[in-house]
Amino acid sequence: MNMSKMKNINVMGERLMEDLLRPIYQERASQPDTLGVLIIETDKEIDPTTDNFDVILLIIVRNGEQPWFVKHYEFNGKNAALHVVDEKQLNYWIDTSSYRRAVEWVVEGRVVFDRNDYVANLKEELRVFPADKRDLKKAIEFAKLIRTHRECRDLYDSGHYLDAYTNMMHSLQYLARLAVIEKGFHPEVVVWNQVKRIDPEVYKLFQELTQSDETLDKRVQLMLLATEMAINKRTHTCAKHLVDIMKDKAGPWSYGELMVHPEVQPFALDLGAFLDYLVDKEVIAVAQVETKGKGIFHRQYQVK
Repeated sequence: MNMSKMKNINVMGERLMEDLLRPIYQERASQPDTLGVLIIETDKEIDPTTDNFDVILLIIVRNGEQPWFVKHYEFNGKNAALHVVDEKQLNYWIDTSSYRRAVEWVVEGRVVFDRNDYVANLKEELRVFPADKRDLKKAIEFAKLIRTHRECRDLYDSGHYLDAYTNMMHSLQYLARLAVIEKGFHPEVVVWNQVKRIDPEVYKLFQELTQSDETLDKRVQLMLLATEMAINKRTHTCAKHLVDIMKDKAGPWSYGELMVHPEVQPFALDLGAFLDYLVDKEVIAVAQVETKGKGIFHRQYQVK
């Protein structure tokens, strides 16, 4: 079958799918708070991007009754998932990579309704990937990388090599996502396919951990050294987001103040490890503030 016929069949398939789904989304599209509707289709039996559904129908709304609402449907031997997502929730997912499927849905989705070019502008912003959003994502992945790397080191030193191996896999996953972000892309669900194309050096670390002939403990030992080097060379660029926040205040910050800051919330669970690492690297200094207790000080933090 030639390419022209294949293309025509695909177009007909898209139209048929859209015709079947139109009654579901048409009523919502007519509502003033609906900003856009996208359709994401797959012909794979197992597809993590769509949670194994044949079709995802993504409806973006403003001031939704709830941040995220989901319904499941069946038709003509296929299944579909309807996701009604408030724009604030969607932007949070995009900014923090906390639900990476959503990014792929917006990037790859076919637009069937777009109010005032909202979806078109969102797609363009994802393509450009502004520097401030990139810095936040780097901070999130870097903080997770530091925490899992330190946990891996502790497990290795304690002789728990299998658990250390598992933690090293997590560390490399965070490093992989970080490498993708550094190249100006959003991490996908299947991130190693991206890394293989755009950062062979990081991909090689993954291969050495999983395919080496060395013993398990030796592989982990070598990866601890290799990932430590990868972490160290990224320190200043990945700390920029947090450092810029801390510079906004003249004096030192308490841990509690930083933890509840809106721009720190996405990596608040990893903040302790992040700060401790930056203190070790002399990017951030510890300031002692007197308390009422004799010889007891509040431990606070400021940029050096």
